[in-house]
Amino acid sequence: MITELVLVRHGESVGNVAAAAANLAGAEVIQAGYRDPDVPLSPVGLEQATALGRGLAQLLADGLSTQVWASPYERALHTAEQGLAAAGAELAIIVDERLRDRELGVLDLLTRQGVANRFPLEAQRRQWWGKFYHRPPGGESWADVTLRLRSFLRDLGDFTEADRAVLVVHDAVVMLFRYLCEGLDEHTILEIGATDPVRNVSLTVLRRQPGGPWQLVRYNDVSHLVATGAPVTAHPGEPDVAR
Repeated sequence: MITELVLVRHGESVGNVAAAAANLAGAEVIQAGYRDPDVPLSPVGLEQATALGRGLAQLLADGLSTQVWASPYERALHTAEQGLAAAGAELAIIVDERLRDRELGVLDLLTRQGVANRFPLEAQRRQWWGKFYHRPPGGESWADVTLRLRSFLRDLGDFTEADRAVLVVHDAVVMLFRYLCEGLDEHTILEIGATDPVRNVSLTVLRRQPGGPWQLVRYNDVSHLVATGAPVTAHPGEPDVAR
């Protein structure tokens, strides 16, 4: 039975850098150059993924049986591979599509300015519904992502007899696992995301006694980055609070 859940956000990606540049320039479109599943790590992200090895090595030193899962998206899978290699850990990685990033549909690759200019009615809908429940055409709300994560958690016990699950995923996925495991509400999880966004290659740890509730042990821990001198980055999505 899984009694420890370790959530790792991927390293800084080329898409993160492109989005920051587009927003700074007031552009409408993010020039990432890749479809979302194929967006690679930036040079900084690769450095962060290597530094993740220190955090994973410390984590695995207790001998607790561990299985690793990753989102199929390149930036998450490469982070998992690089981090395990740097830790000297010979653990297989299970790829599960339910761990992928949120899909944005017609709003993909648009900045907030781009959404406002090209889809003004959708911008109004998003403002009215808030990030948690707004579903862009062809995309997902945070509530939609939560449904697939509920499915993953239900299946987790059938996938492995390990005690610890390490999941290398995306910022919204980290937040929504907290939402599910800690029993948080819409207002609380969006407030956390707005005030303390998930940092790249940070570690978030939840533990439980068999049959008991999950308890947050660590959130947004980047001590392994600080110790190795790797850059600390966040690249948060647009801050939002529940209505």
